[in-house]
Amino acid sequence: MSPVKKRSSASRRKKTRRTRARVRPEASTDIPDDRDPRGLLDRLRPKVIDRIESELEDRLAKIPNRLNEFSYDPWGFNPAVMKKALVPTVLFYRYWFRVKTRGIGNLPRRRVLIVGNHAGQIAIDAAMVGTAMILEGEPPRIARGMGEFWLPRLPWFNIFLHRIGGVVGTPKNCVDLLEKEEAVTVFPEGVRGVNKLYKDRYKLERFGLGFMRLALQTNTPIVPVGIVGSEEQAPSIANIKPLAKLLRMPAFPITPTWPLLGPLGLVPLPARYSIEFGKPMSFEGDPDDEDAVVQEKVDQVKDQIAELIEDGLQRRKSVYF
Repeated sequence: MSPVKKRSSASRRKKTRRTRARVRPEASTDIPDDRDPRGLLDRLRPKVIDRIESELEDRLAKIPNRLNEFSYDPWGFNPAVMKKALVPTVLFYRYWFRVKTRGIGNLPRRRVLIVGNHAGQIAIDAAMVGTAMILEGEPPRIARGMGEFWLPRLPWFNIFLHRIGGVVGTPKNCVDLLEKEEAVTVFPEGVRGVNKLYKDRYKLERFGLGFMRLALQTNTPIVPVGIVGSEEQAPSIANIKPLAKLLRMPAFPITPTWPLLGPLGLVPLPARYSIEFGKPMSFEGDPDDEDAVVQEKVDQVKDQIAELIEDGLQRRKSVYF
């Protein structure tokens, strides 16, 4: 063999080796890539989140809804948004507030007004009642909250309020919901209850008469609810009314953690919650009766709520631990 052919053959072998060295096997799609942030987050996410999401998907599927082709009901409720919003709420319900719920079997399957006491600076107590109705109600129900008129002024919150089943608390909205056999939650103390000082804890403020007129108009039973724990989640020691007026807020409370700790001070204290649903109460009469006549019926509901609160306080062995 000539020297030229030897060099040519050797050159081809070297070229083949270089080509083989450049060819790398494709990465297997079965092996997770640590550089993918989504895969990393999935592996770091606690298993309890997966369990909660699976449970919520099952519970929400059992709720009778009137969804259109885009998965919204006539009031803007969307189960997918509700599921995402409920995950942190369930964590608070089970592991932060350690809620004990009693009497939830008293809720009728048809239209109902759920009337309770209100406290805690922000409406966490309403969220806990709604969570109890989804996790422990049979069948699970959506608590249609009647939001204060100032809530839709908050950026983005007006849309979110409807996506999770709430509406602005107008009489028409309430009547429409009840006529569709929905469960509507009402807190007749309003901001008077939410923003009261800690020294007045568990003293019911004046109840509005509107919920009773709506119950009479729509022939709807009322289920009283006594909530214990909300007064201690953010105990208010003062209310700076001039600052609240300047910010167009119903109140500017001062608590042991707010505003001292800044945004961290908005985290509620881990007070143990107790929620007790009383037996349904039915009323008859003219919804346009004089205030004094309607007030007598309202006082019956208020007295029943006070008894449920007292029962919860008697059962409670500790506030936080």
